[in-house]
Amino acid sequence: MTMISPQGRPFLKMHGLGNDFVVLDARTRPLALSGDAIRAVADRRTGVGFDQMIVIEPARSKLADIFMTIWNSDGSEVAACGNATRCVAWTLMRASGHDHAIIETKAGLLDAHAAAGGLISVDMGPARLDWRDMPLSQAIDTNHLPLSLETLADPVGVNMGNPHAVFFVDNAEAVDLARLGPILEHDPLFPERCNIEVVEKLGPERLRMRVWERGAGITRACGTGACASLVAAARRGITGRHADVVLDGGTLTIEWLRDDHVLMTGPVALSYAGTLDNSLLP
Repeated sequence: MTMISPQGRPFLKMHGLGNDFVVLDARTRPLALSGDAIRAVADRRTGVGFDQMIVIEPARSKLADIFMTIWNSDGSEVAACGNATRCVAWTLMRASGHDHAIIETKAGLLDAHAAAGGLISVDMGPARLDWRDMPLSQAIDTNHLPLSLETLADPVGVNMGNPHAVFFVDNAEAVDLARLGPILEHDPLFPERCNIEVVEKLGPERLRMRVWERGAGITRACGTGACASLVAAARRGITGRHADVVLDGGTLTIEWLRDDHVLMTGPVALSYAGTLDNSLLP
């Protein structure tokens, strides 16, 4: 039997704690993406399937190694993704033999380095807490957003390159996030929609978080959501400025540094390499 040798574009399938990605390298072969093409690859039955598609392009800043563009499975573009940043940083470090990489995104430059135990740490930049940074549709104290739906109320707003509304609850598992998440995501308070987290305190330095990601739905992990949850907990006095955040897919360690930057540390995984047929992507 002779196997078919596909003609198309190589890709990596990677994930960070189950938050999964298709990673495409467009540094030497430019890639023009349509929403239809993104959604076709995102289809888990007829494409590959992913929470986000990541496109690596030549850096625009002289300080960066690459520029990273992030697309949700619904075809919408976002500026930041913590788990994807770790995955891309790992591929760059593996290729270069270095233990450090600088990744440029629409949210800014992200400094990544290899940590103990095969983990990757990323400085996700400063937590932005002004209502204009979220952005919100009106001037409001982001430590207490006037938003409620059934048992969820009084969230904290944090922008980590993308907007998050963090609800603190007694039992994160009991929240019907699949039903409430899309309603809250599209609330008029959020002109650019919003990521929704429900967070339960497990201990002085331990949080349980579940997430509804705008444009992707429930995912097993969200790096920027974990960062936002720790910042929100620290603002409310629920924890200090350091905690382990337990997600559906595993645990991230988050620290809100004194310069207001947020450091995220966690694992990455390479699932497989493949080739996308030309019928899916140009």
